[in-house]
Amino acid sequence: MDIQTLLNASARKHSHLCPRQILGVRIGLKGIAVLGLQPEDIARKRLLIIAETDGCFIDGVIAATGCDFGHRTLRVEDYGKIAATFIDTETECCVRIVPALDIRYKALTYAPSEPRHYFAQMQSYQTMADDELLTVQEVALLRPVAEIISKPGVRVNCEVCGEEIMNEREVISEGCTLCRTCAGQGYYQTVIPEFSLRTTVESVGLTG
Repeated sequence: MDIQTLLNASARKHSHLCPRQILGVRIGLKGIAVLGLQPEDIARKRLLIIAETDGCFIDGVIAATGCDFGHRTLRVEDYGKIAATFIDTETECCVRIVPALDIRYKALTYAPSEPRHYFAQMQSYQTMADDELLTVQEVALLRPVAEIISKPGVRVNCEVCGEEIMNEREVISEGCTLCRTCAGQGYYQTVIPEFSLRTTVESVGLTG
């Protein structure tokens, strides 16, 4: 599939086209090429992608690769970076791809007639050679691929809150099975409404 078709697909999903989507498409195509994967490999979930930001960039990656959250072939570790790691789940070969550090300067030289930086990037990111646009690094994961993917059919319940935990995301602490929140690794904490807190204090006789 040509790059313009992929860009159109990304733009339809995002309602417009921007430089980050173009980078997402280019990085997605490069990741597939470096790992040497074919469409049938991707269809059977041989490719796993870990992106380092969300937003426009993700739409470009999805358009280029077909990986997505629903099929559990795309993850986000939000480091605020335009970057993605491409993992062959059979060979466990991993490559991390980022834009070249001087990419914005190069974009201006590729579109000298366009004084507006945004539109210069829009033009240049579509036509620049891979070796000028992107940096490819071979990397090693800090966790086994099997642990990242997990077993989707496994379900347990947290022994504190009682909520169901899927995909082996539980934490075992002192022999107890806990969800990450109850284990102190959550991203939120429960807010006790003021009226509820006041009622609790009064009920135990702690008021003046």
